[in-house]
Amino acid sequence: MPVGAPSGPVVDTGAAQEFLREILGRATEGDLAAVGADCRRKSDRFAEVLGDGRAARASRADLREVLRRIFSCRRKADMILEAVGAERLAAEIDRLLRGLEPVGERIERFDAVLEAAPGIGFDLPGELLHFAHPEHYWLWTRWMWDPRIETGALRLVTTEELDLVAEGRGATYVGVGRALAFVNETGRAAGFTTFEDGPFGIDVFLACVYAVYMYTVLRMRMTQEFNRIVPGLEGLVRTLLGVRHQEA
Repeated sequence: MPVGAPSGPVVDTGAAQEFLREILGRATEGDLAAVGADCRRKSDRFAEVLGDGRAARASRADLREVLRRIFSCRRKADMILEAVGAERLAAEIDRLLRGLEPVGERIERFDAVLEAAPGIGFDLPGELLHFAHPEHYWLWTRWMWDPRIETGALRLVTTEELDLVAEGRGATYVGVGRALAFVNETGRAAGFTTFEDGPFGIDVFLACVYAVYMYTVLRMRMTQEFNRIVPGLEGLVRTLLGVRHQEA
């Protein structure tokens, strides 16, 4: 993850620790470690299908499986394949993962491909990069940071000193990576991103933060009957991270 040098503190440690207390009141560390392990399983499958140039040769069935492992694309996998075309999508995923251009430029190019399926591919490039190459790239989803409304889990645990607004999707991806690096470094020292000993601990923590935020909003806005059908924290986090339904 890229690391910059902001002018002031980046992580709101107090807010992060308060979220951690709320999280551990709803799920055990073992539960969350299991989510991290399932993220690793998802990553292994992405690498198996897309790694080492295999993305360019991926079948429609393989691409559909990958898309269905991404929360925001799960129910729209066929729509994306029809709009873009399986052969073109395979080639562009390969270029996203293995292209020689800076990652921000690759994301901008991939976004242009998804113009054929507007509004449904926001999370796709970040998911592909992170889960295919978790040691090199980071996750960026709308629930993590939505630049349109300037909110998300990342904003809830960082200070106003951190400017997440950037020009274009590519530059925003790089900025999100910088922010995640700071949160992860602080979190490992303070113990709130250690649910998984690897690159998925930060994902699990931020998904938990967003789940707690959602519960708070629902509790204020929705009826008690509706609140009772909302999944528990572990189930909601699994859904956000695309590991609740892991097809063989």
